[in-house]
Amino acid sequence: MKKGIHPYYHTVEVVMTDGTKFKTRSCYKSDRMVLEIDSKSHPFFTGKQVLVDTAGRVDRFQKRLEKSKKLQEQRRKQ
Repeated sequence: MKKGIHPYYHTVEVVMTDGTKFKTRSCYKSDRMVLEIDSKSHPFFTGKQVLVDTAGRVDRFQKRLEKSKKLQEQRRKQ
């Protein structure tokens, strides 16, 4: 292997959001990695996912979806 081109690979302590700690090896810049979000707290994994309506985008999408379904039904009837 060429010298000087590979990143520094070392042991890193990972601290999860609930305080759980474990050690792994990584090229992370420091010796300690503190996670802001992980599988124990992320809504996708916990099942508590909530749609955030930003400026009515979800409502507009729902209206477009209903309109397209009506058009498809009309086309099927013809």
